[in-house]
Amino acid sequence: MSQTQFHAMPDGRKIAYRFSEGSGPTLVFLPGYMSDMEGGKATALFDWSEGQGRACLLLDYSGCGASEGDFADGTLSRWRDEVIALIEARTKGEIVVIGSSMGGWLMLLVGLALGDRLAGIVGIASAPDFTDWGRTAEDKARLSEGETVLDENPYGPEPTPMHSGFWIDGQDQRLLAGEIAIDAPVRLLHGKKDADVPWEISEKLAAALRSDAVQLTYIKDGDHRLSRPQDIALLLRTVGGLLEDLDSQ
Repeated sequence: MSQTQFHAMPDGRKIAYRFSEGSGPTLVFLPGYMSDMEGGKATALFDWSEGQGRACLLLDYSGCGASEGDFADGTLSRWRDEVIALIEARTKGEIVVIGSSMGGWLMLLVGLALGDRLAGIVGIASAPDFTDWGRTAEDKARLSEGETVLDENPYGPEPTPMHSGFWIDGQDQRLLAGEIAIDAPVRLLHGKKDADVPWEISEKLAAALRSDAVQLTYIKDGDHRLSRPQDIALLLRTVGGLLEDLDSQ
């Protein structure tokens, strides 16, 4: 069944998701900050998976898209727990986690929680630790005091809020300063013209991951979203190549 369904969390809030049955490791796509499963990369991956007969899971974090909840209550920890709950409820066997931007930070947290079920990860302009490197000292002081900081939004007329709860939780979830205990194969994609997440972050991530099977691909003219047809084609080739490698093991 590929239409939108809902999973009830223990506190009753309902998380929207789409799931397609299929073979091999289940592909789980994690969107970016204030994004949802209707984005171009998510829908392209889902359609491709259905065409390939691969299992795929999309979801909206609470407070985003069709899911219930207030975005202001969202944190990495809260959203990680929602992802894990859906994986446990809807899937069996191994998982390949695919994360875009903030979803690339969340994919690491999910991957660590999955343990032996993690078969691989694919990061797209991954943004681990952005509550730290992406903030001025003034912003950090305001956020630590409970304020909400509004950022200019290059993708729409409304400013993008950074809520204190998300920032404080994010500071507790930082990963780049130490070894990231993930041994599964990793594929990282990053645009060299990314104005939101410096491409050097993917280099730092590649170095921090314990896995030796890490491949980092730069797109010289690629922006942050990497949502052009050629970018999405590269994403699908990357996912397909990883799955072929896993199938051959």
